[in-house]
Amino acid sequence: MPLIENWKLVVLQRYALFEGRSRRAEFWWYALANFIVAVVLLALAATSSFFFVLYVLWALALIVPSLAVAFRRLHDAGFSAWLLLLLIVPFGGIAVLVLCALPGTAGPNQHGVEPLPAAG
Repeated sequence: MPLIENWKLVVLQRYALFEGRSRRAEFWWYALANFIVAVVLLALAATSSFFFVLYVLWALALIVPSLAVAFRRLHDAGFSAWLLLLLIVPFGGIAVLVLCALPGTAGPNQHGVEPLPAAG
C-alpha cells in the first residue's frame, strides 16, 4: 500500500535527510497519511484530552521528517529549501504547496541526481 510504505520511507529511512531529492509521490503520500492521522486524532480529541496530548506528541515527532521531505521535494523541483521560510508568512503555506506540486527536473540538477521512485 503506497500510503503506508511512503510514510515509513520518509519517517523511518529518510528521517533527517535534508539533502538530495524526493519525487512528488513520496511527498504527497506522506502528507496524506499525516493528514488522515491528524484528522482522526483531532476528532478523538473532542472526546478526551488524552487524544489531544497524543496529537501534540504526533505533531512534534513529525517536525523533522516533514521539514526533511519538504526540503527534498523543493530540491527536486529545482528550488532552494530557503523557500520554506514562506511558511512563516501569511498564506505562504499555499505558495509552498504549489511549489511542491510542480514536477521535478528531469535528470540531475544542482541538488543531485534524479530520485529513485517512491515506495509502492
